[in-house]
Amino acid sequence: MGRLGRLPARRRLRLLSLRTTFAVSFAAVTAAVTLLVGVLSYNAAARLVRVDQESVFDEVVQDLRGEVRTHLMTPDDFSSTEPGHDLVRPARTDVQVLGPDGRIVDPGRPGLPVVAGDRRIAAGPVAGTMVEHKDVDVGNDVYRVATVALGGGRGAVQVAQEFSDTEDLLRALQQRTLALMAAVVVAAGLFGWWLARRITRRLVILTSAAEDVARTRRLGIQVPVAGYDEVGRLGRAFDRMLGRLAQSEEDQRRLVQDAGHELRTPLTSLRTNISLLRRIDELPPGTRDELVADLGQEARELTDLVNELVDLAAGQSDTEPPQRVDLADIAEDVAGLARRRTGRQVVVRASGDTTTDGRPGMLQRALSNLVENAAKFDRDGTAPIEIEVSGQAGPGPVRVEILDRGPGIADADLVRVFDRFYRAADARSLPGSGLGLSIVREVALAHGGAPFAVRREGGGTVIGFTVGGG
Repeated sequence: MGRLGRLPARRRLRLLSLRTTFAVSFAAVTAAVTLLVGVLSYNAAARLVRVDQESVFDEVVQDLRGEVRTHLMTPDDFSSTEPGHDLVRPARTDVQVLGPDGRIVDPGRPGLPVVAGDRRIAAGPVAGTMVEHKDVDVGNDVYRVATVALGGGRGAVQVAQEFSDTEDLLRALQQRTLALMAAVVVAAGLFGWWLARRITRRLVILTSAAEDVARTRRLGIQVPVAGYDEVGRLGRAFDRMLGRLAQSEEDQRRLVQDAGHELRTPLTSLRTNISLLRRIDELPPGTRDELVADLGQEARELTDLVNELVDLAAGQSDTEPPQRVDLADIAEDVAGLARRRTGRQVVVRASGDTTTDGRPGMLQRALSNLVENAAKFDRDGTAPIEIEVSGQAGPGPVRVEILDRGPGIADADLVRVFDRFYRAADARSLPGSGLGLSIVREVALAHGGAPFAVRREGGGTVIGFTVGGG
């Protein structure tokens, strides 16, 4: 609860409400199940006890009726002092003997009430005739009483069984069942509260991290959520999302900083030349022509730089939908465009399966940058620029290579040519912004591949990229 204690009261109330809802729901389900099981169990037990007691009483009465029908018996035969007749006096059973006129000859313990019906039975002529009374109050107890005639007007025997102690036992069982049910519900509520805290603790951390990001706009916050359940997966996904957002923000910041740095040089030169325009009438004709030519060249370089910056930014968040493309066909289109622009011979060779899933506009932009780069650095060359597209027989990566016979790239520059705005020392006098190859790298990475550059045997460069195969 240390982290929870630092949360605002309103948010803490919402989180506690989730925990309370979980705990109450858990306790409610447990209470419903416990109540159902408890009621059914109690009813079943009570019914079994009552049926068992009634069966015992009915058995005693039937034995008595059978005995008086079989033997000619008198009230003296059932006297409590008469040996051999204790069988009709089982536990919690009371026996009372009536004379011919319904008088009590041998009272029970406790004594049983005698009513008109009992006297009629005592004077009855037929042995085994019976009258039964239910829920008879005797003192503070409740009895069930059966009066059985001895026949011939000789009297009757009253047999009674106490049922109040059974009901007392069942009431005690009911109270214990209710107490047990209450204990189970309380235990379920406490367990539900503990379980809710355990589950929501990670959600509290995740919520706190999300709100910290929204409040501070800092994306580098670590999300310490563990586990392999849905909450753990959510935490890891949120952490990866923050990491990617932070990386995207860093890329944008670096792009803006690099772009600002690179834009200063042409803008400074452009401002200087514009200031000279105020004195253009004082300049010699040759200087005027050079000034106008410089302005045009600087404007073109600035336009190219802005266009490449836009291309680079678009490559980071390209919304072009991926589709099945053939890199050999894209290479042919790029080669045709390069022939018209540069007048150079461009040869395309393809082998294997050159199809892949990708964004055709981005791939064409990357290929165009490589071919234009080869033509720019081999301006006076006569050997053709070669484009090789090779794939595997089945699904796999596709490799694109641009081969030229230019001056090549120094070993120290090979590892940095794909960095933004990086230009080798021998290339700084040539037009360009240093963004073309970084766009190639962004396109390759966006397609699950990587760029590469190596020195070509015999002079020149092999430069290209790979993309993931489909």
